[in-house]
Amino acid sequence: MRDERPNILWYCTDQQRFDTIGALGNPHVHTPVIDALARDGVAFTHAYCQSPICTPSRSSFMTGMYPTRVHNTRNGNDTFPSSPPLLSKLMADAGYDCGMVGKFHLTSSGHRTEPRLDDGFGFWRFSHAPRDDWAEGHDYADWVREQGGDLDSMRESDERVRPELHQTKWASDRSIEFISRERDQPWLLCVNIYDPHPPFIPPREYADRFRAEDMPGPHFRESDLEQQAKLSTVEFQDEVKTPKQHDAHAKQARYYAMIAQLDEQFGRVLAALDASGQRDNTLIVFTSDHGETLGDHGLMYKGCRFYEGLTRVPLIFSWPARLASGVVSDALVELLDMSATVAEAAELGALEQMQGRTLMPILRGEADAGHHRDFVRCEYFDALDTQFTGGGGTFATMYRNRRYKLCNYHTQGLGELYDLQEDPWEHNDLWDSPYHAAVRHELVQASFDAHVLASTDVGSRRIAPM
Repeated sequence: MRDERPNILWYCTDQQRFDTIGALGNPHVHTPVIDALARDGVAFTHAYCQSPICTPSRSSFMTGMYPTRVHNTRNGNDTFPSSPPLLSKLMADAGYDCGMVGKFHLTSSGHRTEPRLDDGFGFWRFSHAPRDDWAEGHDYADWVREQGGDLDSMRESDERVRPELHQTKWASDRSIEFISRERDQPWLLCVNIYDPHPPFIPPREYADRFRAEDMPGPHFRESDLEQQAKLSTVEFQDEVKTPKQHDAHAKQARYYAMIAQLDEQFGRVLAALDASGQRDNTLIVFTSDHGETLGDHGLMYKGCRFYEGLTRVPLIFSWPARLASGVVSDALVELLDMSATVAEAAELGALEQMQGRTLMPILRGEADAGHHRDFVRCEYFDALDTQFTGGGGTFATMYRNRRYKLCNYHTQGLGELYDLQEDPWEHNDLWDSPYHAAVRHELVQASFDAHVLASTDVGSRRIAPM
């Protein structure tokens, strides 16, 4: 009997902000492939990651649990817990042929290639970063050498890594290889592109398409410098600077150039899916692990902040044969909800450990596209090596409802409160405003309650009254 469950193409970029898609309102980018995907499916404009750092975010959506519950809140970590099981493992056990291409990053690739876990992937083509730092086990670097290229010399030259040797192109080739395989079972393919992650060094052919003087620049006010001085003990990857000091317009142009390249390569993958006749029975998910500050508020890169550009990511679902099309939803959603949705599409059944809420009712047009959650959460717990960030091992949480965002930097007596209805780009901190004291107290209590309920592991299941 034919297995009618859908194939799942899960395409995850790295460090891509939510506001980088043409069809969703950015006239400065060039994303025709992603634009078409949004028109064919359901695009969520208010999707939030569960940590603004790679490993805890990826650990979270690959398990369907908050980083604290996975016990994996840091970059650079040595090991990954033996439980809970990864979503890919559950799908492999349920009969899916599972493939992984590119970056995985549930444990550190520092001084080694990332060790394999009990991940369920029968097809594994690994690339942590577009560097040649690993003597063996880095499939992308090995491929570049086979083509006669040298990653490190190209990265340091004005030419940069050429498009035909780029990690995004290599990942597309490997993805097409997986999609084209003969099989009699449904498949899951996780594609993990490194771009638009720093350093912002797109191939010259793409960089030349975007000029710094044409860029809108970051969301910045001079008062942001005073605000970041207040938060100086909270760790972050880069120094606080003005947009001019960051050369933010030029970096934005290069960032958009990287997105233009990945958009073209994503188009190659979708064309192969069409050519194979599998598109009608494939659920496509497009997202990113977290965003990028890109000069907003005087910040570049990532770290312990919860501003919109860093915590809000693209999230698009497309499956024209089964799901609604042309829907743009501003409902509050989490990447955990993406995980729960993939699990439902694969018919994995009720998974007790999953903390997300399936988006299928919205995707099928059966529920109000304007509401999914009353609030969303994000966590940051000692995520970066303080040797490089200058921080002190920061612990912080974010709670965002429809109107307000509360950020609490625990043990430091610091916090931020923003009215996103009146101040969508978070320039006016209301934490110390006497006129908003009641709102702040209410949100602190709500955030604490949400954290306790989301992060507490009560242990073994109950089998008797006492």
